[in-house]
Formats: sequence, structure tokens, C-alpha cells
Amino acid sequence: MKFSSTVFNRVVTTSALAAAVAVAPLMSAMAQQQVTLNGAGATFPQPLYERYAREVGKKVPGLRVNYQGIGSGGGVRQFIAGTVDFGASDAAMKDSEIAQVKRGVIMVPTAGGAVSVVFNVPGVSNLRLSRKTLPAIFAGQITNWSDAQIKADNPGVNLPNLPIRPVVRADGSGTTFIFTNHLSAISAYFKGRIGANTAPKWTLSNALRGKGNPGVAGLVRSTQGSIGYVEYSYAVSNRIASAQVQNKQGRYIAPNLQTANQALDDAKFPDNFRVFIGDPGDGYPIVGMTWMLVYRTGYGAKAEPMKKWLNFVLREGQGFNDDLNYVKVPGSVVNRVLQQVNTIK
Repeated sequence: MKFSSTVFNRVVTTSALAAAVAVAPLMSAMAQQQVTLNGAGATFPQPLYERYAREVGKKVPGLRVNYQGIGSGGGVRQFIAGTVDFGASDAAMKDSEIAQVKRGVIMVPTAGGAVSVVFNVPGVSNLRLSRKTLPAIFAGQITNWSDAQIKADNPGVNLPNLPIRPVVRADGSGTTFIFTNHLSAISAYFKGRIGANTAPKWTLSNALRGKGNPGVAGLVRSTQGSIGYVEYSYAVSNRIASAQVQNKQGRYIAPNLQTANQALDDAKFPDNFRVFIGDPGDGYPIVGMTWMLVYRTGYGAKAEPMKKWLNFVLREGQGFNDDLNYVKVPGSVVNRVLQQVNTIK
């Protein structure tokens, strides 16, 4: 049988149109399944949240999560303003901040971790700082590495006659809150002069200021005589020495996953999951929790994707915490959090 070119063209056109009509609903359904959740906030858990985001995409096709590390202060502000799907902070929201969110708030604990005291002192690879010395340095009472108090903490160590260059955060920071919360708990002078805050008014005349944990880590690496504080994983990834810090038991403890777990063992989580760990009974003493801040209502079509994201973070995601040197959220707490998360609308 022979087809004329006219008949052939009609057959091709008709087939193409039929295929397009058949595929259109499928393509439309696929487009509808693509959902992006946007979050911003703390740099403390940024490596972890970026890992969660990569892994959830493999588990839940069509779900994409973007996270920007802008500091805890910025995360809380954007969450209150409603410009993100979730915020993130290492300092739990205050009652006055929660009251500004008409959609309601669930503070979802995602991890715990240590804040390292990092230093760059020529000729010194191991440094010990007592409960008296550390707050005195960041209150501006001790200004030189050859100070008698630092020498007393480090017998036999050749400490140079070199000015101390403190490095602090330039942005509102939950890492700063964890750090200053501990110093306030062990020093009345520090508490009265500076206090626990995400953006304290430092009394240090020669302080350097870095944006985010990466900024502080970079300044410490490049500045001789410097001392600063960063989330532990940043100290590890940047290969910066961390000081051993004296804990409540009088022992000098280095930060690591085991000693942070030990410090967080006694944490008690109330119904809103807000905890403050100023001076733990044992383990490495400068530790804290970090939270994702999510709304209770108002997500509309994003409600189910948000639930899937948070269920992943609290279940499968916790398996990545150890890999990146973060403490897992206790299983009993996870179950309590999910009861609230699964009511999101």
C-alpha cells in the first residue's frame, strides 16, 4: 500500500497531537510535585542542614530544600517576617519573639554540638584555659599570652609575649549565645559586663569581627595571637587547634563528639523544647542545641512537603549527625517533637 505525502503528514500531525495530549497531564502532575522549601539562619548547623537537603532529595523526589547560613539573629528575623518557610537558630526563640508570629511556632531541635575555643599562638599547639582565665580573656581582663593566669593553666608551655587578639562574631549568632551563656554561668564579672546574648556589646577594644563561623575561623587562621570561638566542625574542617577547657569537675576537656554527648546527657526538654545549657555537670562544657523554627499553620500546599522534610530530619537525618560531629537528638525527644510536627497545616 502506498501513502501520499499529504496523508502521511496528516498521520504524523495527528499522532503528535495525540501524544502531546496524552503527555500533558503527566507533565503537569510532575510540575505540581516540584516543591522548594527555603530556610535561613544559624551557621552552626549549616554543614548538617546542607547534608540533610542533599539526602532528602534522594528520598523524596521533587522536594528541594534551600538553606542559607546568615546567622541565628537573621534567621529569627526572617522567620518572624514570614519571608522563609523555616528559620534556624542556636538560641531558642524568646517568648516576646514567639508572640510576634501569628501562625504559631514549633521549635524543632535538630542537633547538639560543641563550640570550640580556637587559637593561633606561635609555638603553642596545646592550650588549656581554666574557668577563671577564659572569661577574663573575653572580658578584656587578660590581654597578653604571657599573662600569669594563662601560664598557671599551662605549666611548662613557652607562651610568647604577644598581645591577645580576640575574634568574635560580626552578626547576631547562636554560636555566640552558646559561648556567652557558658561564660556568664561561670563568671559573675563576665555576666555583669557582657552577659549571654546573640549579639553582645563586647568591651574588647581590639576585637576582630568575622561573619558567621566561617568568618571567625578564617580570621583566627590568618591572625597570630588570635583566639575565637566556632562550632566544632568548623575547627576540624579548617584544621585550627582547639583549647582544652576546664569543666565543672575541674578537668580540662577537649571538644569532640563523645565529650559533647556527655555534656548534653542531662538536658531536659520541656514541652516547647527550649533548653539552655550554661554549665553542664560533666563533659566538654561549651555546648548547646540548635533548632529549626517552623510555623504551625499557613503552609497550604507546602504543609505535606514540610512534614516530610522534618520527618526526614528527625528520623533518617539523625544518622548523618555523627558523621559531621553533631550530637543526635534523643529518641524520646524525637517522638515528642514529631507529634507536634505532624499537626502542621
